[in-house]
Amino acid sequence: MTQNQRYESAKELYAKIGVDTEAALAKLQDVRISMHCWQADDVHGFEGTGELSGGIQTTGNYPGIARNYEEVFADLDKALSMIPGTHKINVHANYAIAEDGEVIDRDTIEPRHFKKWVEFAKAHNCGLDFNPTFFSHPKASGLTLSHPDKEIRDFWVRHGIACIRISEYFANETGYPCVMNIWTGDGTKDIPADRMGPRARYAESIDRILACGYDKSKVYVTVESKVFGIGVEAYTVGSGEFSLAYALTRGITPLMDNGHYHPTEVVSDKIPALLVFSDKIALHITRPIRWDSDHVVAFDDETREMMKEVVRCDALDRVFLATDYFDASINRVGALVIGMRNVQKAILNALLTPNAALKELQDAGNYSKLLALSEEYKLMPLGDVWNEFCARNGVNPCHCWYGEIEEYENTTLALRK
Repeated sequence: MTQNQRYESAKELYAKIGVDTEAALAKLQDVRISMHCWQADDVHGFEGTGELSGGIQTTGNYPGIARNYEEVFADLDKALSMIPGTHKINVHANYAIAEDGEVIDRDTIEPRHFKKWVEFAKAHNCGLDFNPTFFSHPKASGLTLSHPDKEIRDFWVRHGIACIRISEYFANETGYPCVMNIWTGDGTKDIPADRMGPRARYAESIDRILACGYDKSKVYVTVESKVFGIGVEAYTVGSGEFSLAYALTRGITPLMDNGHYHPTEVVSDKIPALLVFSDKIALHITRPIRWDSDHVVAFDDETREMMKEVVRCDALDRVFLATDYFDASINRVGALVIGMRNVQKAILNALLTPNAALKELQDAGNYSKLLALSEEYKLMPLGDVWNEFCARNGVNPCHCWYGEIEEYENTTLALRK
């Protein structure tokens, strides 16, 4: 049976349960996921600062790491060529590209330092998202925006304002809104004597960043929380409660990373709760194992549940989707492709679920039939529809796509010594 025949068979089967596969494919085609650039080089960026700090850590030493912006661009280009659809690139501030001999610090970065990123994005019809980098810097020892030393806070406020301007530049140049995410690793290793003071300073610092003024139709500022990090195990300034309260009281966008909560919490349940109160929300999609370990996104239960909630809430246009992980123990380009394709598979799975029919069963209190049908739908031929989506986008749909990664490793990555 050919791929087209398999798809036509799947199309008929889904039609019998009231699902239009063509409508699902059309919706998936319009979903842009922001692919993080920092998987390509283990979050090092282009500053040459060496070791990561501020709660950031990668494990592994797989050969072929990108060593400069040309190699990062080459790896992102290869990854995008193997991911169906058109997407965005998520950039961190430490990926500024300085001119020859130029010395720049975080508080003096300008749009011109990201001109090559804009050129890359335009060549791929991609939007760009942005992140201030509040880690791996001499002034990022323990505390940044919440530091008791005003001079240090001022430095990071200037950095945040500079990032606002770069985000506006991205939006103006690409024609797509830019999500600018504020996350810091601020906190303490042991139990603090003052929990409120740092949070008050953190709020005041972000207020100063936002006060610079920007076009809110082009730049969506988000605030991301975290439960703990390496070196800040006892206390995190930007906790879930703080970040959510700040975002909702300031009229900006809350961002949830599904690795940044207690192990018993799930972001899938938080999505519909926030959508009741916030026009837009943002997600960083990762795969935590026991903690925020940033494993490559899998087509696992929580990824599927998160995308189900986005689709069930009819919120594909209200939720900014981005991947966020870094694994240095496996092929880095392969890691990007695997994670992005798995998010797309999860969205497609949600679009192919008869959500309206299941909702009716819930509203009627028919939980027995709801459970039975929910389990039966899991065996529907999702793979045949996914393969059709890949084929229509000119992307290898089957497992043999990894052969392209192996060839790229042999011809390109292996030469990086």
